[in-house]
Amino acid sequence: MKVVVCDPIHPAGFEILKKAKDIELVDASKTPKDELLKVIEDADGVITRSPTPVDEKFLSHAKKLKAVVRAGVGVDNVDMEAASKRGVIIMNVPTANTLAAVELTMAHLLTAARSFTNAVWNLKKEREWNREKWLGIELAGKKLGIIGFGNIGSRVGIRAKALEMDVIAYDPYIDPSKATDLGCKYTTDFDEILKCDFITVHTPKTKETINMITKKEIEKMKDGVVLINCARGGLYNEEDVAEALKSGKIAWLGIDVFNKEPLTEHPFFELENTSVTPHIGANTKESQERIAVQAAQGIIEALRGSSYPNALNLPINTANTPEWVIKYLELSQKMGYILSQVINKSIKKVKINLSGDISKENKSVLTFALVGLLQNITENVNYVNAEFIATEKGIVSETKEIKNDTYKNFVNIKVITDDGEYSISGTMLEDHPRIVEFKDFDLEFEPKGKMIFFKNTDVPGVIGEVGMTLAKYNINIADFRLGRNKEGQAMAVIIVDNDVNDEVLEELGNLKAALSVGYAEI
Repeated sequence: MKVVVCDPIHPAGFEILKKAKDIELVDASKTPKDELLKVIEDADGVITRSPTPVDEKFLSHAKKLKAVVRAGVGVDNVDMEAASKRGVIIMNVPTANTLAAVELTMAHLLTAARSFTNAVWNLKKEREWNREKWLGIELAGKKLGIIGFGNIGSRVGIRAKALEMDVIAYDPYIDPSKATDLGCKYTTDFDEILKCDFITVHTPKTKETINMITKKEIEKMKDGVVLINCARGGLYNEEDVAEALKSGKIAWLGIDVFNKEPLTEHPFFELENTSVTPHIGANTKESQERIAVQAAQGIIEALRGSSYPNALNLPINTANTPEWVIKYLELSQKMGYILSQVINKSIKKVKINLSGDISKENKSVLTFALVGLLQNITENVNYVNAEFIATEKGIVSETKEIKNDTYKNFVNIKVITDDGEYSISGTMLEDHPRIVEFKDFDLEFEPKGKMIFFKNTDVPGVIGEVGMTLAKYNINIADFRLGRNKEGQAMAVIIVDNDVNDEVLEELGNLKAALSVGYAEI
């Protein structure tokens, strides 16, 4: 599968792509954008950043395209509707730069309080010792209004509390306890935010948030307010903010993002009461590496069909879907994908059994499970067409609510084929995905990596024989999970570090105690 990297990413991302044996990597990060259209014509997946527009023109050239990963948070450069119509899954990397953005916000906050950049410039470049000129204010006791209390906004709140600020959070899409549990006040009154001493915004750029701060809102603010924006350009009306900076209504602006980028001329640059940075919110060594690694892993998983991490054009409204539900949907897809690799017969029926609150999401669970199950049956399956393809192939599917007293939420997938029934069950344990049953054997393992499924008669010496066989092929065992039943059988899930070929599986299957051998990789 061909993956084209359209824009520069950290070398760690390239290394992951190079090591994936089923991936053909094309580094087009330095290719002119007009020539890039030719390069992507036969691409299965692409990784982009903000310089590459994934628009109608781009998509029309990339006729084989299945998935796009935007190596970052914002997807302003992606035509989501056009991609969805073509069945192209769009993903981003929303949390890799969280800490970097949080810390830059705090840097602007502290700079605003102490005119830090001006004092440095005055001494270093102008060689003036002006202690009296740089009279600052203390953050302790001041009110900080945070608009958007998600991954970044909430962490800004934690750090502001450590600086003894009074934090007020405004975010109509969160449970108020997310703020109050951190010792912050939660409000649904936007005007209350406007009365704060400091205001920082941490929202996506949408129709609802563009120009959320204009002359009208500024007039309601207290004199000498400080504004911070390290989120997206356009959330503040730049002309109105510039006028308020000149008049002194706004005492200071700390800003990292602009309506149009890149730029080297702007009214903010002429003003002394601003700290401006060139969109460096994600620019730390650590975050750039995390972004590249997660982008590379995401595109590989998407093209293999094991999961679509952080997909944005799903058949569910992710903005209003709790994070725990998303995790169960992703787990359901991985469970289906595992079964798709160990089932060798055509699928006749799929049963989804659900227990707990996740049963309310039965349709979405079925969709995600089918996407995983159909990977080895057909090409170009995604969330949009999964049920249609299943029906077309004569696969009957159903969902049912069951009772399970062991787990708060529980997902079971049963697949009926010509040679019998296959079952896999999963849940979240301490917020981590776990398989807790496979082929009616109780065992627990993480659905990740290279997995050998070895079913055998429960007799002495089997584990040793399996270990010796794998050692013969220089395959290292990373984890070994075992389940047993009352019929004198055992099922081992052996997670290994090295590639496993058919020769290895055949030799394992020839062991005297072996009943069946399967293999799956996520």
